[in-house]
Amino acid sequence: MKKLLFLLSMLPALLMAQPKPPSTFDLLIGTYTGNGSEGIYVYRFYTESGRLAYLNRTTSIENPSYLCVSKNGKFVYSVNEVGDDRKGSVTAFSFEPKVGTINPINKQVSGAGPCYISVDKDQKHVFTANYAGGSMYVFPVNKDGSLNPASQIIQDKPEGLGPNKSRQDKPHVHIAMLSPDEKHLIYTDLSTDKLNIYKYKSSQPQPLTPASPNFVKVASGDGPRHIDFSANRKYLYVITEMGGNIVAYNYNNGQPKQIQSITMLPDGYNKQVGGADIHVSPDGLFLYATNRGDANEIIVYAINQETGMLTFIERQTTRGSHPRNFVIDPSGTFLLVANQKSNNIVVFKINRTTGKLTFVRTNTEIDSPSCLKFTAAE
Repeated sequence: MKKLLFLLSMLPALLMAQPKPPSTFDLLIGTYTGNGSEGIYVYRFYTESGRLAYLNRTTSIENPSYLCVSKNGKFVYSVNEVGDDRKGSVTAFSFEPKVGTINPINKQVSGAGPCYISVDKDQKHVFTANYAGGSMYVFPVNKDGSLNPASQIIQDKPEGLGPNKSRQDKPHVHIAMLSPDEKHLIYTDLSTDKLNIYKYKSSQPQPLTPASPNFVKVASGDGPRHIDFSANRKYLYVITEMGGNIVAYNYNNGQPKQIQSITMLPDGYNKQVGGADIHVSPDGLFLYATNRGDANEIIVYAINQETGMLTFIERQTTRGSHPRNFVIDPSGTFLLVANQKSNNIVVFKINRTTGKLTFVRTNTEIDSPSCLKFTAAE
């Protein structure tokens, strides 16, 4: 009894000793640089209000259209997205969260049109998806954050292309993302309508080997684009760019099994479709997805926690044009949308009970924003 009373008496002190979750974050913004942007922008984000404050930016970095941040927050990696006529590249940066300074370390050649980049938790490898080149590159990472030349290149073959001849003319790899346990890597190919699955072992010189089976298909002509996993890691969700659908899968150790396909489109919609980005809320209760094209909307779904199935909640205008990318802050309180063609970033507040969004404010200082990434501000 005395021991129990002692532990109870210590409880307030123990609770006070627990580290508080950060209330401010650094928001890194990737852009296309042909319309006045200078590269990557860094803003401070305040979770009490949803306010953004400018900190820093890079210069002379061509089309850093997609970014990723190392787990320790000390390094940033960007693609340099250029088209079919020449090779793209990837750039490594050092990052200082306290003041938001970002400085280039080195650059390596990637495939044509790199459009997505990710890094593993142990910072052993960086992965790029090369849209124009139809390939996926693996770059070893050094201790100082710099990148070595690609150690593995996976080139998709022009076999089994979809029916849309203007969009599915050759392989177009769109995402290269590790599973939450980092045992597998999944990359999508918009043209072959496939989710390709590889086993990942970071200790190997060539860390990726085909899983068995090594792919699953979406509906012909749908064009899979981005993916995300549920918070409990049991479900995988895919947004299709041309079909405008969200496809849900049971996920078990690299083996997705489809359980649902639900449209993003309102009844009778017959305008241009452009499914773009998809994210699950940190609490795992809701899924959000953007549709570009003529809709310029973000759609909200509830996730059934027992089955992983989705139920439509609402659709909201993104208050801009071409919502290419969005991000949910780590506290799960705010959702920020990058509207590429209207040069604005829009802040919404999330109702944690219903999942619905309320418009908060618009920041219009960024030209051609295309990627938003949060990291803790120290």
